[in-house]
Amino acid sequence: MITYQIEKNLAAEEFISVLNRSTLGERRPVKEPERILQMLEHGNLIITARDHNRLIGVARSLTDFTYCTYLSDLAVDLAYQHQGIGKKLIRLTKLETSKAKLILLAAPKAIAYYPKIGMKQWEHCYFIDNEEEIISS
Repeated sequence: MITYQIEKNLAAEEFISVLNRSTLGERRPVKEPERILQMLEHGNLIITARDHNRLIGVARSLTDFTYCTYLSDLAVDLAYQHQGIGKKLIRLTKLETSKAKLILLAAPKAIAYYPKIGMKQWEHCYFIDNEEEIISS
């Protein structure tokens, strides 16, 4: 039986494990446990999916709970994908932040997934990836 809950103290090792068992580990600093720990400490809404206490999915967000929620990490163990777990994690995130707009950047392998579950695409997204790209005045 899969259970879902908000977790305030998710262990970095568990998070790294599920990232590696999903496609998201390819794009996260899984070889930098201190950085992962900071990601968990500063994410203020973490919803997990567990199968008999084993972490199989996680939605890690940064939110003000009223205007915007940035769903930074949505990871589901490959062995559990296509069972609605990711969709449920997104739904629970939205329910916790019902007044806020839910925003995420799709991983390349998940681009086709989000429209299928009813999310709208926004073409106006910009980012700075590292400190060398900071615009100087």
